[in-house]
Parts: sequence; C-alpha cells; structure tokens
Amino acid sequence: MADTGDRDLRHHGDQDIADGLVDLAVNVRLGEPPAWLREELTASLHRLAAYPDVSEATKAVAARHGRSPDEVLVTSGAAEAFTLLARALRPRHSVIVHPQFTEPDVALHEAGHCVEHVILDAHDGFRLRPEKVPADADLVVVGNPTNPTSVLHPAGAIRRLCRPGRVVVVDEAFADAVPGEPETLSGERAPGVLVIRSLTKTWGIAGLRAGYVLGEPELVEQLRAAQPPWSVSTPAAAAVVACTGPAATAQADELAVTADADRKALVEGLARLEPLGVRVAGQPRAPFVLVTVPEGERVRLRLRELGYAVRRGDTFPGLSSDWMRIAVRDPATTRGFLDALAVTVGWNRM
Repeated sequence: MADTGDRDLRHHGDQDIADGLVDLAVNVRLGEPPAWLREELTASLHRLAAYPDVSEATKAVAARHGRSPDEVLVTSGAAEAFTLLARALRPRHSVIVHPQFTEPDVALHEAGHCVEHVILDAHDGFRLRPEKVPADADLVVVGNPTNPTSVLHPAGAIRRLCRPGRVVVVDEAFADAVPGEPETLSGERAPGVLVIRSLTKTWGIAGLRAGYVLGEPELVEQLRAAQPPWSVSTPAAAAVVACTGPAATAQADELAVTADADRKALVEGLARLEPLGVRVAGQPRAPFVLVTVPEGERVRLRLRELGYAVRRGDTFPGLSSDWMRIAVRDPATTRGFLDALAVTVGWNRM
C-alpha cells in the first residue's frame, strides 16, 4: 500500500472553512449556479418520479468533445469515477503522481490495490517527469492541471506515459478553467487513456455531483459495469446536458479568461511578499495557487483569526504543513487576503 504516514487523505477544502470566514479553501468558482442553469434544473424536477436516464447527457458530452457515445460514461461527479476505476480494474502496480487530489489514493486503497507514489519535485516546479514512473506500472493517475500544485503539464508529457498494457488516468477536473484548454486529451482517442472531467467547479454545483469519463469503449464499458444503477440523478443529468452545450462551453471559456486574470493578480501580489518568505509553486495555471511559507501551520491559523480560510497542504503526499493552497477569487477579495497574509507573515517573523 501507499505509505501515507498519518496523512488524512480524505481531508478536503470544505473541512477548512467555517462560518464567518472568507472561503479561499474550496475551488468551486461560483457561489451558486447561474440563472440559466437553475432554470434547467428546475425544469427537470417534474421528471423525478421516473428513474434517471443519462442517454441525452451522454450524447451531449460526446458532441462536446467530438467522441462517440460509447466513449462516454456520465458519473456522479469526478469522485465517483475514481471509485469505479478501483472497482473495475485489476492493476498489478498502480502509481499515483503526487502531489495531487487524494481521492484516487483512497479509492484504490479501499479496493485493496497496492499503490506507489511518484512525488514530483518542488524545486523543479512540480513538473511531470514521465521517466520517473516505473516501467512496469499498469495504472498511472495524474492531474492536469494538477490540484493542488496548479501546474499544467504538456499534453506531450502525458502521452509519454502511455504504453501497451497500461491505463493512464488524467484528472482534468480543472481543464475548463484554463483558457482554450491547450493541453487537454479529452478529444483524443488514445489507447489506454481515460480522461475524467468535472462540471461542479466551474458551474457552482458541487452539491449536485456531475462529471464524466472519456476513453476507449472497452475501458468505459468496464467502468459502466461497476457503476451502481441510477447513480446519476435526473437533475445531475440535466446539468450535464446544459453545461456541455455550445453556449455553456463558450461561457466557460469566458469565465476561464476572467479567472486567469484574477490568478495573475494574486500571483503578482504573492510575489511582493517573497522577502517575507512567501514562495509560489511552479507556474500556476488553474484557479488556485500553491504557496509555501515558513511556519505554515502558524500562518494558516493566524489567517483564520483574521477571517480567511485557506486549504492546508500537509494532507497531500509530498507536501508539508508549510504549504497552503489559495483559491482564486475576485480582485477585492484577493487584495484583502494579501493584506492579511502580509500582516501574518510579518508577525510570524517577529
């Protein structure tokens, strides 16, 4: 099994927030679904007496990515996809590239699989080095862009992980937050590649659970066979249809452009705190930024006293308590946070 030490791999950002705190710990980008999506969800409620049907959602996802419907599995959020992988596949040597989202670890561990961690180097900007993955690994999981590092790996580096007999799982939960999705593999029919996508982050529907998997029909069918009946609710299926249409896709790219600008403002502000020991990891491209600060646990707790919740980093393999993940927010919120962080790290050095 993976050597996780005493890390709480089930810890997520929602556990870092509390009433009265400004939430910089959760990566959901909207406070609530947009009006057009709420209307679609409301319109679906009259169908609740019938069992859910994801056929239209499957077709919509296929059209969105230029795939065939048999290459699509609609899921109850991206997290369900990791559970299905662990149940359906029988890898002999699973490798997870860390630091990254920990649910794949949890799912594989609970299914009884042996898991090895390949830890990327902070001094190398957490860049993916395919040669570090053992040649005999028959299941490799990597995020792109990666949570929590915010690093966007080149598609070519992901492709270098592919080889006969290996399944490569690419967690693209935040791919639509990068303008133009330049490194996505969602439209490629690459042998052995499974791409997992989420709709909850961009559209403010984490409580609804909506995601999907893209891959070869044979692999997708294996996952489908492990999926409980009707796991995707009728409103979730309606959300998938609405959020993968042309209008929504165009709006998602507009939101990504805004998030890109807001992230750059956050990174620029953090750079001004470098003399106080604040360091930004890698080259952030997602709607969150990973930073390291001296005595990070004291800094994080002091920030809570000042009204800001950030995501602790020590539950991610490869990171310590000196790391924290900061969600990208609007400029006013960012300015307030940067002021609080400046006071906090300055106080921490006294």
